[in-house]
Amino acid sequence: MFVQQLEPVADSLTLSALVATLPLLTVLALLGGVRMRAHYAGPIGLAVAVLVACLPYGMPLGQTLSSGAQGVLFGLFPIMWIVVNALWVYRMTVRTDHFDVLRRSFGRLSDDPRVQALVIAFCFGALLEALAGFGAPVAICAVMLVALGFDPVRAAVVALVANTAPVAFGAMATPVVTLAQVTGLPLESVASVVGRQTPLLALVVPLLLVVLVDGRRGLRETWVPALACGTAFAVAQFAVSNYLSVQLADIAAALIGAAALVAVPAARRPAEEPVRAAVLTGVRSDDLDHVDPRPEVLRAYAPYALIVAIFSIAQIGPVKDLLAKATRTVDWPFLDVANPDGEPVSGNLFALPLLATGGTLVLLAGIATAAVLRVAARDALGEWAATVRELRHAILTVTSVLALAYVMNLSGQAATIGHFVAAAGAGLAFLSPVLGWFGVAVSGSDTSANALFGALQVTAARESGLSPDLLAAANSSGGVLGKMISPQNLTIACAAVGLKGREGDLLRKVLPWSLGLLLLMCLIVVAQSSFLLGWMLP
Repeated sequence: MFVQQLEPVADSLTLSALVATLPLLTVLALLGGVRMRAHYAGPIGLAVAVLVACLPYGMPLGQTLSSGAQGVLFGLFPIMWIVVNALWVYRMTVRTDHFDVLRRSFGRLSDDPRVQALVIAFCFGALLEALAGFGAPVAICAVMLVALGFDPVRAAVVALVANTAPVAFGAMATPVVTLAQVTGLPLESVASVVGRQTPLLALVVPLLLVVLVDGRRGLRETWVPALACGTAFAVAQFAVSNYLSVQLADIAAALIGAAALVAVPAARRPAEEPVRAAVLTGVRSDDLDHVDPRPEVLRAYAPYALIVAIFSIAQIGPVKDLLAKATRTVDWPFLDVANPDGEPVSGNLFALPLLATGGTLVLLAGIATAAVLRVAARDALGEWAATVRELRHAILTVTSVLALAYVMNLSGQAATIGHFVAAAGAGLAFLSPVLGWFGVAVSGSDTSANALFGALQVTAARESGLSPDLLAAANSSGGVLGKMISPQNLTIACAAVGLKGREGDLLRKVLPWSLGLLLLMCLIVVAQSSFLLGWMLP
């Protein structure tokens, strides 16, 4: 049995914490300083984590490699299993031109560009984030806005800022699932707290979007539909994440938010020509006046309806129990780790949910989508393979970062850092979202930031007397605000709208909003850690 040590370097917590941060500092320096691509920086950081685990922490090489292998498997299944299948569904809609049908349908909901920004960037972007994440919503929504006549810079900024509130529950709740896995906290408790933080952002972001589109006039004239959309989104995200299904939180919020927006009379009023002339300064797509047959429009919406239906059925008691029977829990080979108190850690066991996982349910929805969209089996398989090829770098990044996280957690490195950070005391509540924000800003992924810092936040919380669920959730909730300034997302946005090389311009436009919303989240977490908003926590 390997027993974790908290102070392996000269019996000093400070020196041990400095050594323990080397893997994280390596990844952050390579990404932020050297600007190395994430799928190279991740494996290098993993190598450093292995060295630190084996040398100063004394973890046997076999157990170190075994812990890394467990992280790789978790990265592949269920994490990337979800992402691959979700993006596969989207690719099939593009192949059959039903994505264009959907785009034209959105364009006809309202001719007011401020409302169009809410429908596409906020509501549809949230739906895409729920299904795929990893930059897809920013690219797709920015392209759709440009096709409607938005200036490319404005379209990119709106898409980036909108991609905040849904991120924590994105990709079928992959970030919070990862957070629960690496911290050992119950998924329901972590998701419940996140579902009481990010909805507060949803109240603000739609109002911010109409300001970005049309300044003060946009806020003055469209605050009612923006507030209705944000409120409906927030209530749905809170209710579904807390009481129904973590995986369905963003899907339900996106659909209900869109329904509330369209239901407001002010959202359906034609926009005045000065507004359209001021906002729509780009080139409008020629195909927007094309009228699609109703059956084709229904098929365009079908993939998303199928996903909602399948996930809803999976939450029914008998069905849920049946799917859970396929879960296999095994003693992970070549791994026998105890915490500093000599108690076995949860990482010695590994649960493999073969059917009761989001990726498998999305796969079923994808098969049904192929039938509805009349995609031949051979073409559907070809699109799935093409999706894997497209995500190969993301797969390498996610698996290496999760392997790094597992090595750090199981060797005791994360515990050492957590005990050291706990010295911040009450100030930890304010700093907790900042750590998540920084992690996502550098890595571009709330999933990766949760894997890197989740266990650290929990350890620090326990040492400082704060709620582990609160700080773990704060890591993810603060992280969503770093998404808009991450180099990965900035590059995706620029590439999507033809602004290659202008990432710096976009960064300057979105950074103040990122910092402002981060400050708001820090204040929310501080208030939730005290009597002011402590009543909000479950």
